[in-house]
Amino acid sequence: MGSHPRLPTPVNVGRVGAVIAVLAAVVAPIVATLWVSTPDVSDVQVRVAAVTRGHGVVMLKPDQVPDLLAKAVVATEDSRFYTHHGIDTVGQARAVLYDVTNRCFCEGGSTITQQLVKQLYLNGSDRGRDKVIDMVLALKVEQVLSKQQIMADYLSEIATGFGRYGVTEAACVYFKTSLGNLTLGQYALLAGVTQAPSVYDPTVNPSAAEQRRSDVLRDMVNERYITAAQAAAAELEPVLATNSQGGC
Repeated sequence: MGSHPRLPTPVNVGRVGAVIAVLAAVVAPIVATLWVSTPDVSDVQVRVAAVTRGHGVVMLKPDQVPDLLAKAVVATEDSRFYTHHGIDTVGQARAVLYDVTNRCFCEGGSTITQQLVKQLYLNGSDRGRDKVIDMVLALKVEQVLSKQQIMADYLSEIATGFGRYGVTEAACVYFKTSLGNLTLGQYALLAGVTQAPSVYDPTVNPSAAEQRRSDVLRDMVNERYITAAQAAAAELEPVLATNSQGGC
């Protein structure tokens, strides 16, 4: 008989606190040192503007981010986004414990703020020493930008498909309309694509994109942003729009 794949071992929630304590003891002295040697991030908005200009996409203002899109991103990427200060210690501890238990690098644990600074300051790297620098820079960014600005900056520059950046361009390509005119299902799909753009690009792999949309809708229900009935209705939407609705 063939062997069955081993299922991941669930994280023991009771051990998360201990992992947090260990991480704090190990990382805190390094963070203190790097706080002095890393950039002061006063140029973060300049960097976002340069990146979006280079990609030829719109740099969103906070009031241009649709509420449903922000909720979808938070639900699936960083559920404690509005309460942490750049680093989600609970999420990071769970990710470390999960990876150690399952002997893999399966969980990232990065916040939206960390993902933003990773692209702006670290050329997309979050391995080894860069991971700690990423944490330090995220803490600094949270001191100079509001949560709404961080969300807008993240959605302006994030990869959303093969050679595609920013949710504004993605809305036009995938749904043939402007970002503010999308449906719940479309916002959920956009939020899901950002996790792995080359995998979930609906123009390349619509079935994977549809499954990822389902995952995001489930997360939104779990976070009580939408009802189960709203999620079920969104599941019936087509993955891609076929007719232009204007606005692009």
